[in-house]
Amino acid sequence: MPVITCIDDLKRLHKRRTPKMFFDYCESGSYTEQTFRENTTDFQKLRLRQKVAVDMLGRRTDSTMVGEAVSMPVALAPVGMTGMQRADGEIKAARAAEKAGLPFTLSTMSICSIEDIAEHTSRPFWFQLYVMKDEGFVDSAIERARKAGCSALVLTLDLQILGQRHKDLKNGLSAPPRLTLPNILDMMIRPRWSLEMLATKRRTFRNIVGHAKGVGDLSSLMSWTNEQFDPQLDWTKIARIRDQWGGKLILKGILDEEDAKRAADFGADAIIVSNHGGRQLDGALSSIRMLPRIVRAVGDKTEVFLDSGIRSGQDVLKALALGAKGTMIGRAYIHGLGAMGEEGVSKALEVIRKELDITMALCGEKSVQNLGRHNLMIPKDFEGDYL
Repeated sequence: MPVITCIDDLKRLHKRRTPKMFFDYCESGSYTEQTFRENTTDFQKLRLRQKVAVDMLGRRTDSTMVGEAVSMPVALAPVGMTGMQRADGEIKAARAAEKAGLPFTLSTMSICSIEDIAEHTSRPFWFQLYVMKDEGFVDSAIERARKAGCSALVLTLDLQILGQRHKDLKNGLSAPPRLTLPNILDMMIRPRWSLEMLATKRRTFRNIVGHAKGVGDLSSLMSWTNEQFDPQLDWTKIARIRDQWGGKLILKGILDEEDAKRAADFGADAIIVSNHGGRQLDGALSSIRMLPRIVRAVGDKTEVFLDSGIRSGQDVLKALALGAKGTMIGRAYIHGLGAMGEEGVSKALEVIRKELDITMALCGEKSVQNLGRHNLMIPKDFEGDYL
């Protein structure tokens, strides 16, 4: 087993072991990818305050997220097509999250279904819902999540229209890959991926196929979503979903103070400051730069989580110090999955936990509950002075 010291080690293995179209699907953003890049580079602008001569015994990273005990304030974010990074990928990631004591969020656009995850895990997981024009499908998905024992519904608000990702178009992204000569050659040099994928029955969008009206086969994520994502999603429709679900509701894709206030007043149990990993509105500010003003805007009316850009435990610490109650990781665990399957996801979570713990200690803190702006050196222009 290679020596893994950071998420970038897993990323390199992921790139070698997974077909190009699926690695690119993970490691890309929309248009120029400015927001995709700044999601990570803006974390580097925040510096840490070192403290010494402090008793560091008995450190704790445990916390809660929407009332659920977590071993650290990190949840696995919903990622579409995870089961194409590695066979049965969502199941493997959910198992790793369960072992680590962390929430796993299943995407509507997953390869493994809600029922697949419920069958192979014992800890309640979160389900992420996209709002479709087909209300019957939406209602059915909510009911399926309820029957599966999902403990929270994560409603994504920033994907009413699909942002253009050049790499996906050029690669002809599909699940499973179309049997073109370039794709066949790409899979031949990755025999482990190919053999595992041949051995599973889960190779299409199992939350959709057989559940959406008239959908008996679905290989193209783009074609169906372009037809079905509801561009008329508004607060009235969100309220209908909230009332039908009746459980904990997390609103994902908040990147504006006024939207954050509306979500808090609406009664969301948590909001996720997110720009969809830089995959939607290119040119938007990074999530970490928007976080402080959104935290100020909502106060203690709702929990604030941060998604987009986290690649280390230090990033987690910085988000918590800026006021986030929790964080969500996507690419960080997907790199682990693509590199080494379930073991790789566990390794990614271990890396992040260890980085968080050590960095917290060197900042003079014994618990994530005590982290705050006093642990950071923040550039005066970090939030930006925009008209």
